[in-house]
Amino acid sequence: MTKKEERLKKQQEKLAKELERLNGLKVYEREYETLGLVCGIDEAGRGPLAGPVVAGAVILPKDCQILYLNDSKKLTARRRDLLYDEILEKALAVGIGVVDHEQIDRVNILQATYQAMREAVGSLALSPDVLLVDAVTIPGISIRQVPIVKGDAKSVSIAAASVVAKVTRDRMMVQMEDVYPGYGFASNKGYGSAAHIAALKSKGPCKIHRRTFIKNFVQDV
Repeated sequence: MTKKEERLKKQQEKLAKELERLNGLKVYEREYETLGLVCGIDEAGRGPLAGPVVAGAVILPKDCQILYLNDSKKLTARRRDLLYDEILEKALAVGIGVVDHEQIDRVNILQATYQAMREAVGSLALSPDVLLVDAVTIPGISIRQVPIVKGDAKSVSIAAASVVAKVTRDRMMVQMEDVYPGYGFASNKGYGSAAHIAALKSKGPCKIHRRTFIKNFVQDV
């Protein structure tokens, strides 16, 4: 076997393995697709000290193949960006919900996350029949829901939603770097890195910091 043939064989084996992995991520979709349109839902930004929480809702076609789609936390930023574009191109519908720092402080992060998820579902161009949700059951929605623990690693629809939510939020935080310089939002995305906390202590909070999240680092917030 020539080196070219060996390389081709390895590529084919890699592709076959990836297709097998993706097929395993469609277990829930296959289980519920007889009920109609299946929508995956996930969020990004529950833990940061600053910025919004963002939810994504994605309805994929039954035969959709998006190679290397996975839980957004397991992907590089470059891979997420590429997948984001492919998801938007191939999905039947994509919805996004954004709840800002003020509302997070007002109602708490869990309720804000639920609100973002409801907004994401409400912004879909199509009405889903089943919601596959990462870990939680969303109050105030009459559509059938299936909460799946670690769903972003078990469902292709939730994985797609996790990528949409993560990329959307990350891009928002990169823009915030220009508006509120000095906190490293472009790199830390609002999460509590050592450099971010140091800047928070030295500069004080900016407008988009979550006051209920930074009490341990800043006095009189």
